[in-house]
Amino acid sequence: MADSKIAPIPDGYPAVTPYLCCKNGAAALDFYKRAFGAVETMCMKGPDGKIGHAEFRVGNSPVMMADECPDMGFLSPATIGGAGVNIMMYVDDVDTVFKRALGAGAEELRPVRNEFYGDRTGTLRDPFGHVWHVATHVEDVAPDELERRAREAMSKKP
Repeated sequence: MADSKIAPIPDGYPAVTPYLCCKNGAAALDFYKRAFGAVETMCMKGPDGKIGHAEFRVGNSPVMMADECPDMGFLSPATIGGAGVNIMMYVDDVDTVFKRALGAGAEELRPVRNEFYGDRTGTLRDPFGHVWHVATHVEDVAPDELERRAREAMSKKP
């Protein structure tokens, strides 16, 4: 039975927190610092020097990560040929963050542009295979206008 004085969700953590599996976790942690301004809050290395568990924050959001561990079925996108989950990240200035990420080694998948739903967003793949949608919300769009714009946008697709 849990101690009733202990919060079931630790302070500072949302109910859902991304946990990234990376080949070469130390390089990944360095990339996230350079590209997204991540602040490392914890890093535990195993006897082999690989990251067993690390945590960092981007803005007010925690992210957990570790080096892959094939014996436990914990495999990185580099090993399995892609990631099954994408990360959506809101920032104050998408153009600056996107450019910084590209300079740090990310690959542009879709350039930054204004989207019909009110975000200015671009998509990139980090050097470790994770896909990030980086966005700044630039316009509040009413539901009826959003529906109209969505129909229009979808009708333009090949």
